[in-house]
Amino acid sequence: MDAKIVMDSCVDFNNEVFDNEKIMERIPFKIIIDNEEIIDLDLEQSELITKMKNSKNKIGTSCPSPHEFLESFKKCKNNFVVTISEKLSGSYNSAMVAKEMLKEEFPESSVHVFDCKTATAGASLVVLKLKELIEEKMHTNQIIEEVNIYIKEMKTLLFAERLDNLAKNGRISSKKAFIGNLLQVVPIMCDNGDGELILKEQVRGRKKALNRLLDIVGEEGTDLKNKVLGITHVNCREKAESLKVEIKNRYDFKDVIIFEAGGLSTIYADDGGIVFCY
Repeated sequence: MDAKIVMDSCVDFNNEVFDNEKIMERIPFKIIIDNEEIIDLDLEQSELITKMKNSKNKIGTSCPSPHEFLESFKKCKNNFVVTISEKLSGSYNSAMVAKEMLKEEFPESSVHVFDCKTATAGASLVVLKLKELIEEKMHTNQIIEEVNIYIKEMKTLLFAERLDNLAKNGRISSKKAFIGNLLQVVPIMCDNGDGELILKEQVRGRKKALNRLLDIVGEEGTDLKNKVLGITHVNCREKAESLKVEIKNRYDFKDVIIFEAGGLSTIYADDGGIVFCY
């Protein structure tokens, strides 16, 4: 089947993992910091982190437009699309509008849009699952069914090293962020099963928080031997590698894959942040 995977930039697109760029296209978000619009495509992460830290204002994002998705869809007759959770952004709706626009111009074309119900490592794992099924030459309906099941069963855990961005974006008060950073209170976020991130626990001390993160994987995970765990890290490769070793020692996952955070993931998880999806 001649098919292409189109994704927004919530997917952490790593060359060592996504090795078949001919069947993939990444449509970037825009990141707005102090009125500067930054395209989330091949970003220099260190520069983005510096701008985030230097800004005292809310950091905004702008999702791809329907036109951007449409231009991508025109390049291939069969398109599978993966977007960040509809509850976190308008990207899914943009892709759906583009799908309807394409029908009018090219009625013979096919587009299916997946709301991945998560972001970062989870979206990357969905893309890898899609790639695997396409390469196995599965029928379109079977691919859609398998990926929807995969998305439904996925769990997301987010470890935020600092609380600065949560405060800047109105998730917590500046006072709570200051006190939390001072006392080294680390929030562990999780998905609520419907595409939203919510606070799961607050742990005092980064080492304790990381250990608790590892414990939660075992407490809430099922059938781990048939699952892949993805780790997205923001500027902390050594920490991610250490966590990968610990996960492999504790649990019998089919595989553990490390992803480098793209721009959007960096905004969500902040410098030193870690996201687990499985």
